[in-house]
Amino acid sequence: MSLYRDTGVVLRVQKLGEADRIITMITRKHGKVRGVAKGVRRTSSRFGARLEPFCHVDVQLYTGRTLDVVTQVETVDAFAPWLVTDYQRYTAASAVLETADRLCPEEGEPVMRLYLLVVGALRALSSTERDPSLVLDAFLLRAMAYAGWAPAVSECARCAAPGPHRSFSVAGGGMVCMRCRPPGSASPAADTVVLMDALMHGDWDVADGTAQPARREASGLVAAHLQWHMERQLRSLPLVERKAKEASG
Repeated sequence: MSLYRDTGVVLRVQKLGEADRIITMITRKHGKVRGVAKGVRRTSSRFGARLEPFCHVDVQLYTGRTLDVVTQVETVDAFAPWLVTDYQRYTAASAVLETADRLCPEEGEPVMRLYLLVVGALRALSSTERDPSLVLDAFLLRAMAYAGWAPAVSECARCAAPGPHRSFSVAGGGMVCMRCRPPGSASPAADTVVLMDALMHGDWDVADGTAQPARREASGLVAAHLQWHMERQLRSLPLVERKAKEASG
């Protein structure tokens, strides 16, 4: 029996048999891990509630023939209670988990940077400090940078001419100059481009000060760019609720 221990975030769960579940996690050291949690669907389970989506856990497994087996779980961060009671934050967090799952298709390959991005996004979404839509778009942009798909924002995606530019081409790789602009390119507002650049570089003072129209337009461009490169639609993105944050007082 080969035991190992790691910290990870539960991405999804699947029923197995009458009482077991297959748990898919993104972990710090081992990348994507799929393990069987035996008996977790029984009310007497010792750690069933700790192996739900959004849970950040310290987990011990032993290597099985086809799937590893979970033997011990301890909670590191309980994000779920703060997310499942707020539909906007819940749908944004679901999109984070699905994106992470799609970006690491191979099991056992370390994806430390992506793991840290997921934990950071869930931590931000479980608080009320940031607009959930901004947190999600910041995660998606940085996750695309991790995968090598980051859209060009401050320079032309084709000829690298310094910006600012006025056109955005999903197929072309981001902002493009007038010479490189392919037919059908979008023409985002200047504030939208500024917002995308701020989200990519973590400039939250700029991002928090943007107006709602720029946020909506940036969200559409980010989603289109991500799904173009993935070559498939994320099931959770159409469900993400993007609403203006109500002003306090």
